[in-house]
Amino acid sequence: MSGTSPDVAVAPRIAGWLLLPLAWLVLTWLSSTLALANYMTALMHPALREALFALQERFAWQFLLSLLIALAMWLYTGWVTWLFCLRRRTLPRHYIVWLLVSVLLALRSFAFSPVADGAAVQNLLLVLAAAAVLAPYFRRSQRVKATFLRD
Repeated sequence: MSGTSPDVAVAPRIAGWLLLPLAWLVLTWLSSTLALANYMTALMHPALREALFALQERFAWQFLLSLLIALAMWLYTGWVTWLFCLRRRTLPRHYIVWLLVSVLLALRSFAFSPVADGAAVQNLLLVLAAAAVLAPYFRRSQRVKATFLRD
């Protein structure tokens, strides 16, 4: 006897196509960690900190705003990853919100960051493609509804 009732539905484990969105989350969290490390390096290194705050006040505020956005995205990505691994019922909604926030940040990067246009366009297209495929999948898939059941 296994100890479980045959009437109890067991949620499928995270496998198959669901591993791709999980991998996307983990890689995003790791890249956010590196971005935060870069920001913190600039703040901790005396010469860089001095140069940063010697610039116009507007640039210092932009730096701090970017740091706060990166920190918020790092925290939210970690939390969504945690929900994913726990197979929480609220995960599909939060994953879609996370995808939309990622699109907004990619648009912000494309429009306002001093990155090469090719890199910004490539990042924007990748995030848009992921959102276009994964948002409907998380909204309508029976596999997603069967996997994320825990309260």
